[in-house]
Amino acid sequence: MAKQQQGKTAQTAAEGGEAQKKPKIRARKKTARTVPMGVAHVKATFNNTIVTITDPSGNVISWSSAGKSNFSGSRKSSAFAATVAAQNAAKEAMASGMKECEVNLNGPGAGRESAVRGLQSSGLTILSIRDTTPVPHNGCRARKRRRV
Repeated sequence: MAKQQQGKTAQTAAEGGEAQKKPKIRARKKTARTVPMGVAHVKATFNNTIVTITDPSGNVISWSSAGKSNFSGSRKSSAFAATVAAQNAAKEAMASGMKECEVNLNGPGAGRESAVRGLQSSGLTILSIRDTTPVPHNGCRARKRRRV
């Protein structure tokens, strides 16, 4: 029985000797988009500052953070680290043709204002600054107070 099955598979392999060629899939080349205007999202937490620059529809063009800019530990949460991160993200975005942007600030961290200054100093024109930090209307109960 086993010999018969092996014989059948050998015959079918011999009959269909021509292997079907799969169509080659070509990788698309990345097109350098020129985006004249965008939105800079600044998320300033107590531990880090993340700057993401998108086009108006929300597609990410460039991003940077204090951690990506080789800051670590408590220096990552400093205002200077936020400035450097914002400048790095803005330089990348300006390389793709961005000239002006709106700024969305989010979070309570130290790098809020300094990130905006970093975007300005790198040459981006800032059209508007919007604060999108979520504020509870006395929703859930807060954690117990820290005693130091």
